[in-house]
Amino acid sequence: MTDFDPANLANVGPKEFAQLVKSTPDDKIAEVMSGDLRGKILSEVFGRMPSLFRADRAGSTNAVIHWNITGRPDGGTDTYEVVIADGTCTVNETPQHDPKLSLTMGPVEFLKTVSGGANPVMMFMTGKLKAKGDLGLAANIANLFDIPKA
Repeated sequence: MTDFDPANLANVGPKEFAQLVKSTPDDKIAEVMSGDLRGKILSEVFGRMPSLFRADRAGSTNAVIHWNITGRPDGGTDTYEVVIADGTCTVNETPQHDPKLSLTMGPVEFLKTVSGGANPVMMFMTGKLKAKGDLGLAANIANLFDIPKA
């Protein structure tokens, strides 16, 4: 599969998804993520987070993380809440708690981050990713998930 087709996302594993993001030009990802398939893609990505969560690495981490993905077709932002508590990870499509950490980024940066194709620290330093709250948690977040490398 060489085309970034969200209809196929449900049928690809994390490694194939990472390869797909890596091989798709940024402008094509931006185009798809500013259309009506955006919600399906975000739901698919966040739906996988609990299965990629590494409880063995989380230790006693308890945190609420809000992921704010900008660039919605109506100009708005989608916010998903990831709750890490007692060795589990759950995702809410509607935030229900005050976050310990808020991450804000564009859709292209988001997909590159969750597919292992971006360096979040560099993105933070260059202003492509904004973090508010527990920056130690932000620096460690990638270690809490089994992120595939393309």
